[in-house]
Amino acid sequence: MMNLMQLLRQYGAMTLVIGVTTLGVVACKSVTTNDTVDYKSSGAVRGPNLAYPPDLITAQADRRYIVQDGTATMSEYNAAVKKSVDTRKNVMTGIPGMRIARDGERRWLVVEKPAPELYPQIKDFWQENGFLLVIDSPSTGIMETDWSENRAKISQDFIRSIVGSALDSIYDTGERDKYKTRLEVSKPGETEIYITQRGAIEKCTSDSTGNCISTIWTARPNDPELEAIFLARLMERLGMTQEQAKAQVAVPLGPKTPKAKLIQDGPNTAHIEMAAGFDRAWRDTGLALDRSNFTVEDRNRTNGVYYVRYVNPKDLGDTKGFFSNLFSSKDDSSLKAKKYLVVVKSTGDSSSTVYVQDADGRPENTAAGLQLLTLLTEQLTR
Repeated sequence: MMNLMQLLRQYGAMTLVIGVTTLGVVACKSVTTNDTVDYKSSGAVRGPNLAYPPDLITAQADRRYIVQDGTATMSEYNAAVKKSVDTRKNVMTGIPGMRIARDGERRWLVVEKPAPELYPQIKDFWQENGFLLVIDSPSTGIMETDWSENRAKISQDFIRSIVGSALDSIYDTGERDKYKTRLEVSKPGETEIYITQRGAIEKCTSDSTGNCISTIWTARPNDPELEAIFLARLMERLGMTQEQAKAQVAVPLGPKTPKAKLIQDGPNTAHIEMAAGFDRAWRDTGLALDRSNFTVEDRNRTNGVYYVRYVNPKDLGDTKGFFSNLFSSKDDSSLKAKKYLVVVKSTGDSSSTVYVQDADGRPENTAAGLQLLTLLTEQLTR
């Protein structure tokens, strides 16, 4: 039988009162289930602050996109940003050559437009979909939403229909999502757009009798379908019809092919071997970082370097759970992210190596470095 805490989470205190007085009616099953995605209403009911602590929010205003031919100067970039801001409209009229690219089980969007022109449109897109941005860095092409709740997962049951929207805030799915967007310039005039999702779920901690005595936030698996939904929505936002966007995203992905292996050279020394050329290894490593607990501050594709921050949950020194700290509104000084360099190096036409360095560019031959590579390998082989 569901205990009181679980009932309160599902129906809320007021709904429980109604349920007691109308017990015969309450037995009715849910009449509808809304399986769409809707984060727009979550801002008013979110409750605790779900943003990263300030030490993880770093908008690098003095950096720029990496363009492979090296012809873009800072003045040209700033002029392009100013032009895109001055001339942008609510919705683009359409972009020739916009398409979904695939590699195995991964999707991303390719747009034949310069990244500085696209960035403001993509920023508007996330805000229009009900998100706040905790990382907003047009100079690096990186943005990240706060933790938000998909309110469409809440069943429209009989009781909720009676109570109406006045008490909507007492309902909670017990799940949160956040999305990272990264713009990569693979060649002049063409931009790759990557959207990755991370999820958290609130789980009960039970006593010896099985009663839920408290809850803890834990990670839940990445959901590629949510990423696909927002890729399709972004294509619509950039001018493609809904039917065209859905058709492109609906094309089946290729087979999953493990192409990464962790090689341990010593007690705390290791590297990742990838059966892929540099372009593919660079892309897959970026996606693995986005889907893990790494914050990509910047990257240099020419040198094969991702500049990242990472918080080791073991450094928190408590049992509240990693996500509980992220969701906390207080400034927890113990939650400090360390800087690392994740280096991707080509070793042949179809082989590459990934290794970790400290913030000064020295080999990270420590337990922390081995842990980072282990986490990356897990993501690369999923």
